[in-house]
Amino acid sequence: MKSDFLVALTQLAAERNLPREIVLSAIEAALASAYRKDSIATGQDISVKLDPGSGEVTVTILKTVVEEVEDDVIEINLADARAIKPDAVIGESIATESMPHSAGRIAAQTAKQVVMQRLREAEREIVFEEYTDKVGEVFSVTVQRVEPRQVVVDIGRGEAVMPVSEQMPIERYRQGQKFKAILSSVERTAKGTELIVSRADKDLLKRLFEMEVPEIYSGAVEIVAIAREAGSRSKVGVRAIQDGVDPIGSCVGLRGVRIQNIVNELQGEKIDVLEWNKDVGRFIANSLNPAQVMRVELDPTTQAAIAVVPDRQLSLAIGKEGQNARLAAKLTGWNVDIKSATEAEAYAEERARIQAEAAAVAAVTPAVVEVPSEVAEAPVVVDAPIEIAATAEPALAEPSVIKAPIEVPAPTGPIEAEPVLVEAVADIPVPVTPEPVEPEIIQVAAEVEPQNDLESLLDSEDELDLEALEEATRPDTEPEPAVAVVEQASIRDIPEDVWSIPQIRPAEEPGSIRFAEDIQGLRGGVTARRARRSGTQTPEDPAAPPRKRRTNSRRRRR
Repeated sequence: MKSDFLVALTQLAAERNLPREIVLSAIEAALASAYRKDSIATGQDISVKLDPGSGEVTVTILKTVVEEVEDDVIEINLADARAIKPDAVIGESIATESMPHSAGRIAAQTAKQVVMQRLREAEREIVFEEYTDKVGEVFSVTVQRVEPRQVVVDIGRGEAVMPVSEQMPIERYRQGQKFKAILSSVERTAKGTELIVSRADKDLLKRLFEMEVPEIYSGAVEIVAIAREAGSRSKVGVRAIQDGVDPIGSCVGLRGVRIQNIVNELQGEKIDVLEWNKDVGRFIANSLNPAQVMRVELDPTTQAAIAVVPDRQLSLAIGKEGQNARLAAKLTGWNVDIKSATEAEAYAEERARIQAEAAAVAAVTPAVVEVPSEVAEAPVVVDAPIEIAATAEPALAEPSVIKAPIEVPAPTGPIEAEPVLVEAVADIPVPVTPEPVEPEIIQVAAEVEPQNDLESLLDSEDELDLEALEEATRPDTEPEPAVAVVEQASIRDIPEDVWSIPQIRPAEEPGSIRFAEDIQGLRGGVTARRARRSGTQTPEDPAAPPRKRRTNSRRRRR
């Protein structure tokens, strides 16, 4: 039994990667729990000791030392306790007696479960103690399984999880994949110790630089600030601690070998290395690399900066979807506003105009004169009253007499108005409104003297000339109305040609279908057309004479 127990104990400790002492204490606790559930030791405090050398198990009953015993199952008085242990004191637990350790099947199953539980707890505790001091270190991990919300990786002694928030957006993980990750935190949960690793943390980039650049690891070059958008782009601000060392050249390496290894590890993430400067304006200008900055205006009260760049480099300074500006703000800790040269000039003019208006308003506003406290507290001196006021006061004090109005009797009879002579008024021009003048209609009547008077004055020759003149100037005889002429004519006088009016064909509707029979040129078919061409008429025409029938001369000869 001794050899079997030692072999099993050693094998279990090796499988669980636990010390033998921890495995032994777990077995002792499991046996004690199993004996407590036995009917013999019900309600008693059991202690189990296991000898790893011989494999013997000792089971004892523990009791508490008290002055007066109330429950003899778990308590013992001081005199009996000192008989077992001379230096026993009140409140101490001592082993009073041993009991047989023949456990049943249920106790054995309970002991097995307790052993496994204690071993798992021991593993979690060891993992927590081991990795608590390693937070921030880089580990080479292997993907164990991929879950919807996390990726479980093997970190060495235990398993770690990588949540979605700590993953790189451009990466797709598969089982068995190996990569480097940084241990971001170690937490205790209900399920045990939980290790969380990250690929998106900016400290991972810093640790990778320390691993690839010896100057950073030795302290000759220091990484001051890092701004990162995992999987896309990062900016690293470095400075030289040791004189004569180029910080940017040390990080990039010969032909970019050092930084290329970091880029390959981060799946092609772009990395900008720039020099840190204690001058904030210069550092902000460097952070907007690769754009060239003309000047930087700082506002220390609001931690805001305005960077002016050429018009053609405005989009380059802002970056894709504002990425370059965001990284510059994270790297410097200032709110960076990027403006083109044209926008900066317009902004300066507007600000100058606002300041000028404010100064003008301040100049117009009357200044408030501060009165010294001595003048304000001085007593007010009232001058003596003026003599005019003294003489006026008794006059105002005298009572005034108001006479009653005189009653005028109303007239009873008619009132005759007396003529009033109005004196000449000064010559004041009074505007006179002109009355509308209606146009006069002059009716000119042709006065014709009677012909008898004219004839009496003229001689016989003049009389003939006058008659000829009258005939020439006499108006033509008015034509008789056509209605009268029509009335005089009868229906018998109408010629017979009136009734032979040709029938007018209705206009053809657009889009209607025309048949060959309806077309004048196509009537009679092909024969009629041939006849018309030859100058003959078709027999279909009733007005045409009958066509002569042609006979073949050859047939006649035959």
